[in-house]
Amino acid sequence: MAACPLASERVWVEKSQYQDAEQKYFEHLSKAGGECTLVNEIAKARQHIKNSLERMDGIAALASTPGKDVLDRIASLEKENASLREIVEQLKKTSLKTEDRISKLESRLQSVSNGPAQAAPAPAAASNSKSDDDDGVDLFGSDSEDEDEAAAKIREQRLAEYAAKKSKKPALIAKSNVILDVKPWDDETDMKKMEEEVRKISTDGLLWGAAKLIPLAFGIHKLSISCVVEDDKVSIDWLTEEIEKNEDIVQSVDVAAFNKI
Repeated sequence: MAACPLASERVWVEKSQYQDAEQKYFEHLSKAGGECTLVNEIAKARQHIKNSLERMDGIAALASTPGKDVLDRIASLEKENASLREIVEQLKKTSLKTEDRISKLESRLQSVSNGPAQAAPAPAAASNSKSDDDDGVDLFGSDSEDEDEAAAKIREQRLAEYAAKKSKKPALIAKSNVILDVKPWDDETDMKKMEEEVRKISTDGLLWGAAKLIPLAFGIHKLSISCVVEDDKVSIDWLTEEIEKNEDIVQSVDVAAFNKI
């Protein structure tokens, strides 16, 4: 019987077992590598926590021992607080003194005002006594009548002099200084002509003053013109209506300023 030619050859007849062993080996390696990675991450986390705690300890130490700048600032604030207290105390003393003076003045004024009122009945009583005496005996009746007539003449003369002086005094005229803003329709409006038309308006109690052009927008200017008016003679509403009658060149009129003189 001839021998099998493959008998002397080494054949891998247990391939499946080797594959299972290889798979288990690589699985073991992968598990070992994962565990090492997890251990490393845990170690890093612990170190990070340790570093954070050390930093917090340093911050707490700095907070517990303030620096020189903070101490200087606290000292300056204390000085400022002390000076403010002194000022407050001085103000209190001043206010108390002022209240005392006011109370004294009020008491003096009250005494002065009550003095004439209390003394007023005395002449009345005297007059009553005189009238009573006159009812009894009128020895100097003619003289008293003459004195009354003379006093009446003197009173009338003084009243006439006072009325004459008052009539000679010039009456105060109430005046106002007004600034008007006159706005044109567009940038093609002749502003010189507008000013001329405005100044043509004249009446008793109206005096025109200086004028200037003020830019608005897109090349358009407004005419700002001042005037002095007598309140009893010139109405601002009438004046604005007169200016707005120039409809071709005037769009609107606004009162920019109004001050009593």
